[in-house]
This record gives sequence, C-alpha cells and structure tokens, in this order.
Amino acid sequence: MSQTKRIVSKFGGSSMADATAMHRSAAIVARQKSTVVVVSATYGTTNLLVEAATKSGKGDMALLRPIHDQIVEKHEAIANELGGLDETRKGLKALYDELEGLMEQLVNRSKTTGRSEPASGSDPDRKPYDPSETGGTPERTKILELQDALYGIGERMSSLLFTECLKSIDVSARYFDASIILRTDERFSKATPDFNAIELLSKAHLEPIVTSEERPTIVTQGFIGSTESGKRTTLGRGGSDYSAAIFAWALHADVLEIWTDVGGVATTDPRITPNAKPISELSFQEAAEMATFGAKILHPSTLIPAIWREIPVYVGSSFNPEEGGTWIYRNVGQAPLVRAISIRRKQSLLTITTPEMLHTYGFLYRVFKVFNDHQASVDSITTSEISVAMTVDDVTLQDQELLRDLEKLGQINIEKSYELVSVIGNNINHTAGLATIVFDALSDINVRMIGQGASKHNFCFLVDEGSGEVAVKRLHAALIENGDLDQK
Repeated sequence: MSQTKRIVSKFGGSSMADATAMHRSAAIVARQKSTVVVVSATYGTTNLLVEAATKSGKGDMALLRPIHDQIVEKHEAIANELGGLDETRKGLKALYDELEGLMEQLVNRSKTTGRSEPASGSDPDRKPYDPSETGGTPERTKILELQDALYGIGERMSSLLFTECLKSIDVSARYFDASIILRTDERFSKATPDFNAIELLSKAHLEPIVTSEERPTIVTQGFIGSTESGKRTTLGRGGSDYSAAIFAWALHADVLEIWTDVGGVATTDPRITPNAKPISELSFQEAAEMATFGAKILHPSTLIPAIWREIPVYVGSSFNPEEGGTWIYRNVGQAPLVRAISIRRKQSLLTITTPEMLHTYGFLYRVFKVFNDHQASVDSITTSEISVAMTVDDVTLQDQELLRDLEKLGQINIEKSYELVSVIGNNINHTAGLATIVFDALSDINVRMIGQGASKHNFCFLVDEGSGEVAVKRLHAALIENGDLDQK
C-alpha cells in the first residue's frame, strides 16, 4: 500500500463563520485530501464566551442567558442549513447544556466569593495563573479551570458542525476530541504542551485512525487541550494555529496548511500601504521574525513545532484559494535583502539603572530570570555601563508583581506610547548602505532606540506612537517598491 501524503489543514474563525464558509472550506479539504483538519470556533463565538466569563462576575445568571441563547441560535442556524444532523444535533444539545452549566457554576462561585469581576478572562494576553504564586487560592484555580472549559466550547461546536459538513459532500470524516492527545500542564488560559506525552498519545489514539483502511479525514479542535487528570485547558491567543502545528509535528506531516481570510503574507500590512506586495515564499527565520514583530497572519509559537520537523507551512485564503498564498520553508529559492516591513504597536520602553551593573557579571541573568518567572517577553534590548533598556508590550506592565521584582534590581523608568518598526530580510547586519537608506527615510522621525546585530534577519527601531505607519510607508517605498538596494 502506497504511503499517503499527510496534510494538516487549519481553518480560522472566518472560515467557519456560517454554512457557506464551511462548505467553501470543505471543498478545500476535499481537494487537498487533508489528513487532519483543525478548526477554530465560529467567528465571534470566543468573544461571546469571554464576555460571558466577564459578566459572570456580577453574580447574575440573567446577564448570561442572552449570550447563551445567541451562541445556540448561531450554531442552530448553521445546523439547519447543513441538514441531516441527527447525531450532530445530539452532540450540539449536550454542548449547549454544558455551556449553561459552566455559566451557572461561574455565577455561583462569584456569589460565594463575592468577587465583582472574573479572576481573568477579559484579556487574552493576561498572565496565566500559577498556583504557586503568593496569594493563589484553590478557589481562584477553580475559576480559571471553569473559564478554560467555557472558552473551549466554541471549537467543540464548530468541529461537530464541520464534520457533518464534510460528510454532506461525501468526504469520509471523523470527529476527534483534541484533548485526548494534546496534553498540557495546569497553567490555565495559557497552558504549555507536554510534547513527550503528546507523541505517545498520538501514536496510541491518532495514528491508528490515520493508518486505518478507511483513512477518514479527522476533524478536531484548535486552542484546547487537557491535563493528565482530564481538566480542560486552553493554549492562549493564537492557540488554534499552534494546535495545528502540534498535530503536524505529532503525525510527522508532509505539509501544514493555515487557511485564513487573507491570501498569504504580504510585504507589509496592506491597510498601511496599498502598494504591499504578496510574498510567495519565506524562510522559517523570516516568518518567525515577522510573527514576533507584528505580522498578524501567524502566531510566533505556531512555527516552532514545524521548524523542529522541517514541515513546510502554507498560508492561503479559504475565501479565494485559487489566488495562491505563501509557502514557508527551511530554505528558500531567493533570499532578498529586505523581505518585509512590520510594525508592533502598544510598546513601552522599560529602563533599569543601577551602579551594580558596572564591571559585574550576572546582572542580565537576574533581569531575564524575573521576566522568565513571570512568563513575560522582551522584544528588543540595549545596554550601557549602568543601564539596560528593553521594549515590552504595554500589557506586560499591568503585571505589578513583575514590576516589583524588577525594582529590586535597580531604579525603573517606564516610557509609554511607542511603536516598534522592523525591517526583515537576510544579511541585514552585513550590508553596507542599508542604515543610510533607513535613516534618510526617517530623517524627521525621532528614533528612541535601535536594535541591530543580534539577527541577520531583523533591524528594528522604536518610534513615537503615530509615527510607526509613516515609517512603514517610507521604508516600504525606499526598500521594496523602489529597490534602492539590490534585492537579490
């Protein structure tokens, strides 16, 4: 028997928005002969679930019932259009009841604890809860556990419906609960996958389906996982893309496809400049830099499992699959000096100053240990004899415990309202003349901080909020549209 090509296809919320979108996505699955399909919740459903978690803190179930009803109506409308749904209807009904039960549990716990707002949930970038932290309580842990179970219901509903949609076009499809193999720790809201366990569970539960005589297309959920004890968890923002990459990794897939509402990756955000150009191919390194420094197509973590297995990644539009997209490989045919210009908004500049840095070792280790302990990231960094300055997302500064720990290391100064602009490409730190073009384009824009040298793929600088888009337009014109430097 010949080896069948293994393709993992992921579809986002807009690709699951309604019955029409699902049929459009199903046609892609049939054409691609996808092995595993990973789906997001239907468009807008996760926002409704987050809203429900937020309102549960008021202790009044009446505030949540309209949200419950809206979610039910949305999915029933899709079910009605798809037709022939006896088993699927039963599954949906069970999920509607589970949704109501989770809402009631959250409301009742808010009455018991007297809290007026949820412990978390309204902010997808929030710091995940660690039960070992000072002030952590079993009650707080339980609330976060319930919220994760609530947030994952959207994907469970959409995957049921999409399985039925595939069957309606004569694709042999089987629903599969992602939590069976996607094992994580208990850091609810941003759980960390256990890859050793995932590999073993995939061999035990997924591989037999993939290699069976029937070889059905497996439909599963992005974003969700479970702990060893069976508690449902979520992977945080971008979790559906990450889930798809994990499934591709676990199956040693030949291709990972990310189907969204945009036709691949462009040289910059087309909303900033209409002269943005489609990119046919990217290297893993270029794509990782773009994802980290502001590109919205891919989540930074998405590429990691694919890089481990060197699995090619394709990004295309489920609305217009024929228009082509972007391939992401380990090695690319062409490596231009400048591939793209990106922007990361809502940045702050955090500076730590202390004489203890002078001619001593280990200080930066202590700084980064604080960020590691709080699971916060730093984008760009520069140092002097007695100071270290770094760019961080504004949301990071909401973590008061992080700031208190940093204050133990030295005097802290925080400057807000910045944007980080990045020139992304190849051999950037070894090309004479590039900096001249960059600073000529930005001659009347204040550059607060520069980051270059750590990577040959990135040259970034911090500018005042509102200046970022101007910088992107000018740099795109000078480096990509006009090609002031040789792009080969």
